[in-house]
Amino acid sequence: MLRLRVAVADARKDEMVRSLDRIEGVRRLAVLPEACDGEWVVSADLSPAAADEVLKIFHDHRVPHDDYVILRQEVIAPGLGPGVSTEAESGFAWVEIVGEARAHARPVARYVMLMMVAGVVAGLGVITDNAILIVGAMAVSPDLLPLCAISVGLVGRRYFLARRAFGTLLIGMGLVMLVALLVTLALVTVGLVEKGININAPDLQGLANADYTTVLIAAAAGVAAILSFETRAANAVGVAISVTTVPASGYFGVALALGELDQALGAGLVLLINLTLLIVTGTVTLLLQRYFIPQHRSRPPADDEYLPE
Repeated sequence: MLRLRVAVADARKDEMVRSLDRIEGVRRLAVLPEACDGEWVVSADLSPAAADEVLKIFHDHRVPHDDYVILRQEVIAPGLGPGVSTEAESGFAWVEIVGEARAHARPVARYVMLMMVAGVVAGLGVITDNAILIVGAMAVSPDLLPLCAISVGLVGRRYFLARRAFGTLLIGMGLVMLVALLVTLALVTVGLVEKGININAPDLQGLANADYTTVLIAAAAGVAAILSFETRAANAVGVAISVTTVPASGYFGVALALGELDQALGAGLVLLINLTLLIVTGTVTLLLQRYFIPQHRSRPPADDEYLPE
């Protein structure tokens, strides 16, 4: 369930209440005086499907973005009888998805640091042929978030958002490669790793050689990525998504440091295929949900001009 609070002037209070009351999915509408500014606070419970229409009302009424807030609240459901379900309330609101995408489309310091840590762990995992370390790098990496933000930007025709998220993704992948390369060079320089170390172990072959499994795994991961992003399960699913990105990026950096150019190019190709399919299948999944599944269909115009960039 979503909870709405919006501040309105006394002269526009009744008009705002009437507009909100006409929207299906707006319930428990209440109006209270605002103590400090002499305005009124209108509050209501919203179904996710109603949130986009409510936002359009605010745009039409030219309500400033800092005069309203929409929050998601967890609901402790009462005992339900046979045939009664709360599943409809668990859908997503497009405005909520765009907000999540905007929050994760920038290369903030935490994202940069986590990608660098992933580069260290992935590089060491490749050097030592240690699957546990490679899985650890996948768990650390937050690359799922800008990946999903790209899909949101493309589906919502918010191309600046998509470009910014794509740049953030490239920065993250580049950091993994660079850190893995530097770690390998440092270990070779101090003599802890031999220059001619073999990184062609059977367990690592999939990181530098693309085949049909590369395509199928990446395509399935893109669907899982966008579904987890909608349900805020990104932390749980992120490891599965990163299997298609972080290991290949780390392998690229290690191979480049060791002079294995063919292996580095192979890892780069695997990474390119994976990223392309992740974005394509994630975008198609979100597109189908938004326009063809009734529960998730958005009512406002496709360009969402009333949502801030």
